[in-house]
Amino acid sequence: MSDKVFVSVFRSSKKADTYVYVRRGFDWEQMPEALRGLFGQPVHALDLVMTPERKLARTTGREVLDAINDKDFYLQMPAESGGYVVEFRKKIEQHR
Repeated sequence: MSDKVFVSVFRSSKKADTYVYVRRGFDWEQMPEALRGLFGQPVHALDLVMTPERKLARTTGREVLDAINDKDFYLQMPAESGGYVVEFRKKIEQHR
């Protein structure tokens, strides 16, 4: 595996805060059918040069590159939110 890989990042049209990282030029039809159905229509977010040292908000370049090498993609799901956020929103809506 090269130390630098050109990567395209796509966001999901169905799931908020869900992204998939693939090699630039990756054929979307090669993605597992179940993932394509869950992910929906991919929306191009950005292209970048991924290196093992690159730091990302929720992962590292090494993790992304390892996943791309193993299964051709890296799937980033939304961070789990604490229940207190949902409860807070419910309380606000109840008082309206």
